[in-house]
Amino acid sequence: MKKLIYLFAFYGSLTVAVQAQTQTPTPPTPAQAKDTAKVAAPNPNAAEMTFEQEMHDYGTIKQGANGTYDFKFKNTGKEPLLISNARGSCGCTVPQWPKEPIKPGETGVIKTTYDTKRIGAFTKTVTISSNAKTAEKVLTIKGIIEGPPKEQTMPVKKVEDGATPLENPRQGF
Repeated sequence: MKKLIYLFAFYGSLTVAVQAQTQTPTPPTPAQAKDTAKVAAPNPNAAEMTFEQEMHDYGTIKQGANGTYDFKFKNTGKEPLLISNARGSCGCTVPQWPKEPIKPGETGVIKTTYDTKRIGAFTKTVTISSNAKTAEKVLTIKGIIEGPPKEQTMPVKKVEDGATPLENPRQGF
């Protein structure tokens, strides 16, 4: 009897799971579609961030060099620009941004600092979140960090303890 109850319970849960996967979503009512359209409509007067450049190439720089770059922008919209956040793609890229509103026609700076202790090529991004027409803007920094030059040493032939070298390179020329 228990087996029969378990079998029906299993079959019932399997049927519910299959029906849940195959149900098609219902289309929104006209009122819901109208409300969605209101939310999705862009503000023609919204702020807009216009950058002088959105990518900076450091080129090849030495390890420990200055990894700071200022991305300059202008609010070309008709409303004040509010930057809510700026985040680097990793902990080695730290952005700083203006916390106060940028009025239309005014300029601002997003200061990025890359940790140049790491050796090798890099490409990192900083994502800016704001109330602009384009709510998220991505800035890119890239370059190559050179390590310190390696000391050049002459190869030395090892001599085992108790062995006598056959020739001494410092004598006999």
